[in-house]
Amino acid sequence: MKVLHRIRRVFKLHGIFIKQDLKKLMEYKIDFLTGALALFITQGINIFFLTIIFSYIPNLEGWTFDQILFIYGFALLPKAIDHLFTDNLWSIGYFTVSKGDFDKYLTRPVSTLFAVTVEKFQIDALGELVVGILLLATSLPKVSFNLSFINVLLFIISVLFATFIYTGIKLITASVAFWTKRSGNVIHMFYMVNDFAKYPTTIYNRTVRAIITYIVPFAFTAFFPASYFIVGGNPWYNIGGTVVMSALLMTVGIIIWNKGVTAYESAGS
Repeated sequence: MKVLHRIRRVFKLHGIFIKQDLKKLMEYKIDFLTGALALFITQGINIFFLTIIFSYIPNLEGWTFDQILFIYGFALLPKAIDHLFTDNLWSIGYFTVSKGDFDKYLTRPVSTLFAVTVEKFQIDALGELVVGILLLATSLPKVSFNLSFINVLLFIISVLFATFIYTGIKLITASVAFWTKRSGNVIHMFYMVNDFAKYPTTIYNRTVRAIITYIVPFAFTAFFPASYFIVGGNPWYNIGGTVVMSALLMTVGIIIWNKGVTAYESAGS
């Protein structure tokens, strides 16, 4: 009962923070619309270039345009969800710790990680989410995705745990700031590797494949789970690997975060 009570409390608090953040966003509607539009345009340009490439090349290492479109759309879902709910972790790496602003989270009667993540609801990410859903809806009739109950359930599980891979990587790299004061560039360096995950890993050389599979495992946020749904494969590796990687990264991230909070010394001018 205590666990259920805590879960309800967390969701209730999260809802309150989201409402407050939405109120602030509504005061600057142009900024919100500009941000959402920018994301639409960015993804649109990427898809436009894909279209140009496939107008000259019928397939890429055996992958058709529709299959790559499905993988690309799948890749945007966990990225958008992570962007929507945990975008405030970027501020930890860039300025919150270095300015001493992290002090305010230590005074709140909730965990510091929860306090940081719920403080910002990045509604601009809805642009990425909509584009991802549209790409999946467009490519779905043209790929061999079996809409069975099991596959739909595995799809939801894959997206959920793929989101935690993004969050885990961001959490680990953001936590470095507790010792170095700034880690924004580190977050950016690791986070940008996700661009490789939007395409089949088979098009890369062995070094790149090893990096995005086992070191910065963004391949498990898109290619491996998405390819299972359209070409089959070993679900224990494609889907199970996503679950294991997310659990591992989140566990390591939380441990490093907690140690970092303990080591934190207020800074600033």
